[in-house]
Amino acid sequence: MKKTPLKIKEALYKQCLDAVNGRFQSIQNTINEIQVSLTSETKSSAGDKHETGRAMLQLEREKAGNQLAEIQKTKGILSKIDSSKALKKVGLGSVVYTSQANYFIAISAGKLTVDHVEFYAISPSTPIGQLLIGKSIGEVIVFRGQKFVINQIS
Repeated sequence: MKKTPLKIKEALYKQCLDAVNGRFQSIQNTINEIQVSLTSETKSSAGDKHETGRAMLQLEREKAGNQLAEIQKTKGILSKIDSSKALKKVGLGSVVYTSQANYFIAISAGKLTVDHVEFYAISPSTPIGQLLIGKSIGEVIVFRGQKFVINQIS
């Protein structure tokens, strides 16, 4: 059974949310592993080698912390999307069907598939996202020398 436009939007939203939650969990696990390594590492007779190891672990923990902050921002963007609302103009949360490809304007999550139809989850700040924002059905954008006609928005 084919999904309605709003059901497609909900399915795309859920796939994006699952991707973000998966990345969040992965980074959280990395932070926990680093923490365990930091607390379990005992001072060895190597001295400088021990200090270098601890400094590298702390750098890794800081990097993972930055990634976690980025994931939180991404979750914040997703939380602003109302997947139960159809939009007339392209904006955050729009599903856009064009003559070249289909897009879900939300977060950069790559290629997603719903009912055997491919969509690209893109951020509004990507180059093509910026071209699509504010456009209506029938409008044309040119991206990398290709014309895209907006056929449908939901």
